[in-house]
Parts: sequence; structure tokens; C-alpha cells
Amino acid sequence: MQLPADQSEPAEARPVYQIERLSKTYGRNGFTALKDVDLTLNKGEFGAVIGSSGCGKSTMLKIMAGLLPPSSGRVMLEGKPVLGPRRDIGMMFQQATLLPWKTTLGNVLLPIEMRDGKAAARAAEGRARDLLELVGIGRAESIYPGELSGGMAQRAAICRMLISDPAVLLLDEPFSALDELTRDFMNMELQRICLERRATTFLVTHSIPEAVILADRIYIMDANPGRVAEIVDIDLPRPRNLDMINTTKFGDIVHHIREKLGKEAFGT
Repeated sequence: MQLPADQSEPAEARPVYQIERLSKTYGRNGFTALKDVDLTLNKGEFGAVIGSSGCGKSTMLKIMAGLLPPSSGRVMLEGKPVLGPRRDIGMMFQQATLLPWKTTLGNVLLPIEMRDGKAAARAAEGRARDLLELVGIGRAESIYPGELSGGMAQRAAICRMLISDPAVLLLDEPFSALDELTRDFMNMELQRICLERRATTFLVTHSIPEAVILADRIYIMDANPGRVAEIVDIDLPRPRNLDMINTTKFGDIVHHIREKLGKEAFGT
């Protein structure tokens, strides 16, 4: 589905993340979770994948993050194969998973401390504080996770993901546990941060409206085995706002994706 082009600045057409003929079969039971998946993320592009439960979305994200090996195919980030976790891959999960005994600032600095030691973490404190200001919780640097709201904890998790200046951001339904109003706000914050940093981002979500409001390109997944059934380009102008949800164009895109998912689910 190709929609009319808008006047927003396009992402630089330089491939950052490339997947070619990616397949994953679990040896114990022979179950094929993914088969022949092709995907390219360009610099500054926001991609999203959506599909029914069991279509392989999370498996694909884990392979992209280097947390799970593929059975076959090629996975490349910045021209180098992804063979395990890398410092240029930022990952954010459904829960913030902040360490309760560390302050907000300490949690943001945790990846650097674990990888390079406490001295390197202290040297990065200025950058961490800048990130906390970027997401609007600069005053919370000395607060512990138990005192943070769900939205504030997820903002701290965003900072922890960004502290290593990764080449790509991988998001596994990061706001699904939040209430609807907070989730909408965090989606707009995520868009703002990604636009300011020209971040290359990939989101797994079950929410069609969330995918449409955030993504430049949506990959619709079919299941059994998991594969890309269709790629939908979202040519809505940026920056986007929640008022767009009520427009005819937005509704048409959501309807098309929902219809496609229904056909894939029921084999029609």
C-alpha cells in the first residue's frame, strides 16, 4: 500500500540494518518461527512490525539484538554481522527493569559501568544528565526507581538505551504496561527524541494505531511460519500529533492494516 507522499524531510537512504533471508527453526520440535525474512532499515528511519501472537515478532527482535542466533540468513548492522550483543544496539523492553538500589542517574549509567567500569561511568555523568533533561526528568536523577511513576521509569529506560549512542534502537512494546493516556504521551516523546537524534528505530507492537502514528514503514507479519506478508509505507507528515488519529487518512491506513491482518489470520 503506497500512500501519497508528504513534504516532510525523508530519511537518509543509507542502510543501517539489513536482514536477508532470515530463518529460525527450533531444533527440539522442528518449529519454524521465521522463514526468509528480508528487512532493511535506513538511517533515521522508524520501522515497526505488527502481527498476531506467534508470528515471530519477538524472535526476530531477539535475533536483531544478538540475543538469539538465526538458523540461516544474514543479519548486518553498519556492514558488520550481528553475532551477539553489541554496544551499538540499544534495546528497550516492556518493563523498565531498573535496579532498585541505584538512583535514576545510576541506572542510566549502568551499561557503561558494566562494560567499561566505574571510572568510565563517572566520566559519562554529564552525558547522562543531558539525556535525562532531553526526556524531561532531569530533576529525578537522585531518585530511586520505587519513587518513579511508570512513565518516568520508562523515560529513564530510554536514557539507559541511548547512553551508549547506539546505531539502532530496538523496542519491544516498551509502553504496553502503561495506561492509555501515559502511553500516548510517551509515544509522542519517543517520536520527538527519535527526530531530534535522527535515530534509526525498530518497534514491535500489537497496536495498529501506535505503529501508524510512530512508523515510517510497517512490516505486517504472517504466521506459521513467520514471514513479511506486506510492507506499508506511512507517508504522514512529521512531527505527528494525536489529532491525526481522527483524520480520514489515518483511519484508512489503520483499516487497511487491520483488514490485512484479518485475512492473514484466517487464511482468506
